[in-house]
Amino acid sequence: MIDRTHPLSVGRQCQLLKLARSTVYYQAVPVSSETLALMRRIDELHLQYPFAGARMLRDVLRGEGHGVGRRHVATLMRRMGITAVYHTPRTSQRHPAHRIYPHLLRQLTITRPNHVWAADITYIPMPRGFVHLCAIMDGASRRVLAWRLSNTLTTDFCMEAVREAVTRYGCPEIFNTEQGCQFTSQEFTGLLTAHGIQISMDGTGRWRDNVFVERLWRSLKYEEVSLHAYETVGAAREGVARYLTFYNQQRPHRALGGQTPDQVYCTNLTIWLTAA
Repeated sequence: MIDRTHPLSVGRQCQLLKLARSTVYYQAVPVSSETLALMRRIDELHLQYPFAGARMLRDVLRGEGHGVGRRHVATLMRRMGITAVYHTPRTSQRHPAHRIYPHLLRQLTITRPNHVWAADITYIPMPRGFVHLCAIMDGASRRVLAWRLSNTLTTDFCMEAVREAVTRYGCPEIFNTEQGCQFTSQEFTGLLTAHGIQISMDGTGRWRDNVFVERLWRSLKYEEVSLHAYETVGAAREGVARYLTFYNQQRPHRALGGQTPDQVYCTNLTIWLTAA
């Protein structure tokens, strides 16, 4: 681009091309062995703590004796193409025109399967963006009854998950969600009321109201998503299906006395139906 043998001076050529003169005289400097070692350690820490950002990695590195600042760590992370895994999209934006239903779980003891179902949406990171995951969970057993993946944050895939759960397991008494526009839409609430299901919605900022599903997201991301780099939506769907099958059928829960969600759901449902 710059011709040093041209009659025009190098400075004039840079001016015409709108380039800084320093770029012409810059010579690449090889990365030092110390920086390479630091980059290797950052990569190891990222694999171990995929949720750690530049500040946390800086603190860990300083604890190991590396005199490094946050900006330098961030620069090296960009050079390596790695970023912390965290919730960037907002999946719970409330629609001002949608009706908000009261919260029905306050002071309520969930005693049996199909007493209360809960639903929520999270995102699964991909190399070029992310996909959304909606799951329907039984509150008494923590069993995931149905789920759907979608590359758009619409109401359709949430309704598909509800229809599958209702078809396979019947209707719950109460269906609890947060106040995201997907769950407050007339299409979604109309589907629930058409089946005679009471609608409950969390209060703003009350994450504890839907804590069972939030814990599912934590387990899913720590035990499956952060360990696999899904290249395609198909690979993500296969990975989520594999983990949720394990979660329901094999993963014991301390809150359930060491039983699996499948065991608690099926056993207690049989007992309740027999008593009824």
